[in-house]
Amino acid sequence: MGRGVLERYEVETFLTLAEELHFGRTAERLGVTTGRISHVVKKLERRIGAPLFARTSRVVQLTAIGRQLADDLAPLVTGMDEAVRRAVEAGRGVTGRLRVAFLGEWTAPVLLKAVALFTERHPECQVEVHEVQLYNSRPSLEDGSIDLLIAAYPFDGMACGPPLLTERRVLAVPAGHPLTRAASVSLEILADHPVVQYPAVTSAEFKRDRTPEHTPSGRPVPKGPTGNTFSEMLTLVALGRGVLPVGEHTRTYYPRPDVAYVPIHDAPPIRRGLVWREANTTARVREFVRAATDANAVRPAGRE
Repeated sequence: MGRGVLERYEVETFLTLAEELHFGRTAERLGVTTGRISHVVKKLERRIGAPLFARTSRVVQLTAIGRQLADDLAPLVTGMDEAVRRAVEAGRGVTGRLRVAFLGEWTAPVLLKAVALFTERHPECQVEVHEVQLYNSRPSLEDGSIDLLIAAYPFDGMACGPPLLTERRVLAVPAGHPLTRAASVSLEILADHPVVQYPAVTSAEFKRDRTPEHTPSGRPVPKGPTGNTFSEMLTLVALGRGVLPVGEHTRTYYPRPDVAYVPIHDAPPIRRGLVWREANTTARVREFVRAATDANAVRPAGRE
């Protein structure tokens, strides 16, 4: 075996001692004798060619070389453990529980189609469906309350699946507003009206995309008041406190006599899809993303 290859028990012994800095506690955690710990460490140090620990009668400390080795090995071991966990999951099949959520009424049908196909493929995995609001969508992913969320892109800091829903942008304005007489408007119009703002916890990239600080030509966009939920934001529009760029599906799912929607002719489409924590990319999550993509794909007649 090459000089640079370490056995798993050697790595585990070294990292445990690097964490505990105590031979007795390390031996207790690993279920071996302190003599065994000392033997493994000395063997490692001979292989490395330098001390990894500075030892006195009372204190155990990492040397600079030992600290560097611990810092380099720890993420590799974590990656190996994760790979084994994923393999075990694959061997067992997709079971357990998956918590999925939607943000916005118009995303619910897309999510439910995904749930139906996923359940058909993996009947032993229980799927729970929840609704989240703007103010708790990110926290719910971060604290593990939900595993997957269908939301608008961009959603920074999260893993993202393929887009499942695409829609044009429209501008929400108060009913009777002069802009309602226009066939369409430009994004440049945002410089002329306060724009209702999303809550502070909303993705920074999302806010830059949806309620930018400047128009495409560089004109500053005045900020209107902030809403905590989408309905609250539309109510601020209805009150005349500002305008709000939204997706065209808002017309269908949030029909209000006090709000009108004007097409924006120079804005890119809004794309929505599944987001999740990268560290939570389990077999269940991967299979749900695959089911969502398959269930919402447009196929020729006669194909699954």
